[in-house]
Amino acid sequence: MNKKPGKTTTKTSQKSTAKLRIIAGEWRSRQLPIPDIEGLRPTPDRVRETLFNWINHFVPGAQCADLFCGSGALGLEALSRGAKSALFVDNSKVVTRQMQINLDTLKAQNATVIQQNTKDFLMAATPIPMDLIFLDPPFRKDWMSQIVPLLDRGWLADHAMVYIEMEKEAMLPSLPEHWTLLKEKAAGQLVYRLFEINKHH
Repeated sequence: MNKKPGKTTTKTSQKSTAKLRIIAGEWRSRQLPIPDIEGLRPTPDRVRETLFNWINHFVPGAQCADLFCGSGALGLEALSRGAKSALFVDNSKVVTRQMQINLDTLKAQNATVIQQNTKDFLMAATPIPMDLIFLDPPFRKDWMSQIVPLLDRGWLADHAMVYIEMEKEAMLPSLPEHWTLLKEKAAGQLVYRLFEINKHH
């Protein structure tokens, strides 16, 4: 009786109706629930679209790591577009539980979810050379200066691509000279960049 025409108010009782939409590939337009927790900001669709336009030729067959996975938007998009595997790391139990549920929903066989502080994980785990690494850490915590040096301990395949998303006002840490900036763009509060790693330069 109190339904208003044209308004979809059916799920107002459920607070966690935040959804992530996969843009393209095998799971195109699939919508997945994401945890409603403070500080979780999935990479905006427009930014994701631009990023994957940059790297689309590179994604099929790539081994990927989404190291502050949050909603998992970047790693899932890569898997949808033909990445060989994806590793999702996040410190939050809520995040990693939902991540696993979403992967099960998609019947993704080639993904691993790890609940651990990203820095601790990179220091403790046996490095696997990754072709594509997504770094979208919580803002204003100076994560980049701690994480970037650890990636060079064996986590980067030669000619790997590293995507970094940061708040606009943040300074990039000093990067190794074999990191080459390929692309850079700003959107709203954030700036995002794509680097290529050329170890033999």
